[in-house]
Amino acid sequence: MDDRGYDTGSLVASFLLGGIVGAGIAILLAPQSGRETREKIKEFAETVKEKMASSVESAKDILEEKKSVLSAVVEAGKEAYNKEVNK
Repeated sequence: MDDRGYDTGSLVASFLLGGIVGAGIAILLAPQSGRETREKIKEFAETVKEKMASSVESAKDILEEKKSVLSAVVEAGKEAYNKEVNK
């Protein structure tokens, strides 16, 4: 990946948001009765809610993983610093 300031998480979030917006527009513009449209919107909202909850859980897992790696790196840095200072 290049250094344009984008990370994988923001790219995935952008992709998901674009898909959600596109699907919402498709539902609203499809020819059908008001009752059918409301039902589809309700189903769509439930699907989005489930997917967002899943995405949030995945993000939390990734954050916890990165946090533990970062903690290990900081500890290793502290140890290396202390060794150099004590020489």
